[in-house]
Amino acid sequence: MQRELQQEGKLLARVAVAGSGRATAETGISVLDHLLALLASYGSFDLTLQLAPTAAGEQVKAAGSALGETLHDLLRAGGASGRGTAMLPSDEALAAVSLDLSDDPRVYSNVDLARVHVAGLEDDLAASFLDELARAAGLDLHVRLLEGEDEQHVLEAIFKALGWALGQAASP
Repeated sequence: MQRELQQEGKLLARVAVAGSGRATAETGISVLDHLLALLASYGSFDLTLQLAPTAAGEQVKAAGSALGETLHDLLRAGGASGRGTAMLPSDEALAAVSLDLSDDPRVYSNVDLARVHVAGLEDDLAASFLDELARAAGLDLHVRLLEGEDEQHVLEAIFKALGWALGQAASP
């Protein structure tokens, strides 16, 4: 199953469930493109995300919103469970993500993502992305960091677990 999101005739996002895990992410933010590639790989999604250049903070929000809107119907399609849970590592970091469909979507996290600033970004990359993703997809999204010091590894563990949980949620 596949879903596309377009704006003014241009493709913003395309997600194919049960794909090969390939991602073409063009957000203008290399670390976000890398994290989206991990999400697609671990969720077995084929993901295309193309955003017009803007300020970094707006790019992050736009990416989360576009992906969430694209996933919204896929997670509610016939045969999709709408829920998923995963715990995965990235080097010393270990993160758990659990999600479920919600009429009052939000992120619950024990990770102070406001302090995570990678690749020189001043804005809070992970929290902004996750908030927009949860809102647009209509998800309660729980993120737990069990271990981890290196900010890049923490983000990688979170996005790996998020991809796996989304893959479960889009499957029967």
